[in-house]
Amino acid sequence: MTDSSSTAALNERASRQQKNPVLWLSAGLIILFSGLTLLFPDAVGSGLTTAKAWTLDQFDWLFALTPIVVLIICIGLAVSPFGRIRLGGDDAKPDFRRHSWIAMLFAAGVGIGFMFYGAAEPLAYYTDWFGMPLGVEPGSSEARRLAFSATIFHWGIAPWAIYAIMGLSLGFFAYNKGLPLTIRSAFYPLLGERIWGWPGHLIDLFAVVSTVFGLATTIGIGATQASSGLSYLFGFQAGLTVQIGVIATISILAVISVVRGVDRGVKWLSNVNMVLAAALLVFVIFAGPTRAIFAGFISHFIDYLADTPRLSNWVGRTDTAWFHDWTIFYWAWWVSWSPFVGMFIARISKGRTVREYLAVVIFVPFTISVIWFTAFGETAITQFEAGTGGLAAGVDSASLTLFQMLEALPVSEVTSIVAMVLLIVFIVTSADSGALVIESMTIHKTSRQTRRWRIFWVAMLALTASALLYGGGTGALQTLQAGTIVAALPFTFIVLASGVSLVLGMRSI
Repeated sequence: MTDSSSTAALNERASRQQKNPVLWLSAGLIILFSGLTLLFPDAVGSGLTTAKAWTLDQFDWLFALTPIVVLIICIGLAVSPFGRIRLGGDDAKPDFRRHSWIAMLFAAGVGIGFMFYGAAEPLAYYTDWFGMPLGVEPGSSEARRLAFSATIFHWGIAPWAIYAIMGLSLGFFAYNKGLPLTIRSAFYPLLGERIWGWPGHLIDLFAVVSTVFGLATTIGIGATQASSGLSYLFGFQAGLTVQIGVIATISILAVISVVRGVDRGVKWLSNVNMVLAAALLVFVIFAGPTRAIFAGFISHFIDYLADTPRLSNWVGRTDTAWFHDWTIFYWAWWVSWSPFVGMFIARISKGRTVREYLAVVIFVPFTISVIWFTAFGETAITQFEAGTGGLAAGVDSASLTLFQMLEALPVSEVTSIVAMVLLIVFIVTSADSGALVIESMTIHKTSRQTRRWRIFWVAMLALTASALLYGGGTGALQTLQAGTIVAALPFTFIVLASGVSLVLGMRSI
């Protein structure tokens, strides 16, 4: 597979493949699940909870081990001679300028998490709103330290290492080996020609289902926060109807963006959102406890490095409930996002060297994570300790924490509207980039037909998110988590195997 004739043969073979089994199976499974959830919400919710409990009991070790293994592979590739390989060949040029490239990394969904958990997660850990990491005393200096260490642990290097390895595998086999940009292509060194048959169909099927559940969780969380924010700002009662209305509105905007494509849709929205996000971040840094925030940039990073080994450990812990409900949920969430985020990153990373790709994709978002969670978390905890505003009693609702924090700062009317716009655009870019990726995993058709399928997948994402919210009732977030963990389990094996396959593929050059 290293010479031009074999690459041409593979291209010809790939072009003849009919992906209809993946398309119709995945669409059918998602419609079936959503329909059953809407018809029998209690039964489906109970089933997901039971499946989640079994998955955590049997495979928490696998989820805990996956980010460690993947990061080791990434570091090994970056420092090895493989780091000089350029995606697309020696003469390939990047399709996007670096600032647009970095901005689009956050279009893949993580921006919603920043908005939802930026203030809520550190404060929740510090006050024992939902369990304490490592069982420390709530409100203590150790709790304050671990509030930031655990948050950065969840949002820092681990998720981006998972995304990076999947994106690099897809980009390498697509741009350097001439294979289609789809998940099955990353397994050619392991499966050979069988990637065009049912082994490849199953890999892509797992990827689509995992992606839909991961994105549905993201959209559901974003819709929950958006509806809570609208209720908080304008004084009406937010409930399931408002949440589904938010999802419907966002889906219409996502359709407009996805029809325009990456350059005219996702890229433009990503650049606008990064400007707004940067402005909100700078405002919080200087309107909040500025001295504590600047000191925290360094101290929280050092604490994160020191605390990572014990936060990574899954043997003999006394805080098993917290470990499962937070860390393992996050690891499953990142795995479920990895086919979609990885493919999206691969699509925008042609022309980058392996070393540049890994350095930027892993460490730039990690740095931004440290800055973001320090700024918002320090501000929220300072307001709690001072008994200021809506956070005086701690976390009442995770979806409201951001707006309660902003209300205690100057010009809250303006900043709250900016936060709402940010959140909505982040949800839109998650939905449209997700639809682009799922479409590329399931079908290769003419331009007009492709546009129709992108619209179809936006609708499927909205349907699944709405069904999970409906099936969860008052425990909607727990239902979203359960669906993500269960769907991510089979794809965890695929993520690990893709790293092995990538190394084998690079050795063939």
